[in-house]
Amino acid sequence: MKILVINGPNLSLLGMRDKSQYGILTLKMIEAKIQNEFPKDDFTFFQSNSEHDICDSIQDSNQFDGIILNPGGFSHTSVAIRDAIEASGRPIIEVHLSNISSRENFRKTQLTSSKTSGYVSGFKENSYLAGVFILKKMFEAKQLEGAK
Repeated sequence: MKILVINGPNLSLLGMRDKSQYGILTLKMIEAKIQNEFPKDDFTFFQSNSEHDICDSIQDSNQFDGIILNPGGFSHTSVAIRDAIEASGRPIIEVHLSNISSRENFRKTQLTSSKTSGYVSGFKENSYLAGVFILKKMFEAKQLEGAK
């Protein structure tokens, strides 16, 4: 599979941020973990603190079979990213390192996840691994359905 992994604002600071919420790994370490766990798949990693760059990345994702998206704080505020997800036609799994349902009230509003295929939250770097696993299962099911 060709999978685009998009990371939003402040995820470049992983390893320096609250380790109890986000874990001890840096973003580069998470990327390596994903590649090691799924060596047969082709990953492209993208991180931006810019809402428009994330929208552009989603809009330009036609060459990918699916997307893993951690929109960071934009998940609570970005109608633009939500609309890009909705228009993409791609299967998108949203992931969050922290358990957003146990955090501050403002984090419990998720604008983006309602337009994704689903989301995984609270398992630190393993949220990404679970997201990729689910995306692959969805792709396999679609392939089997198309073969019938």
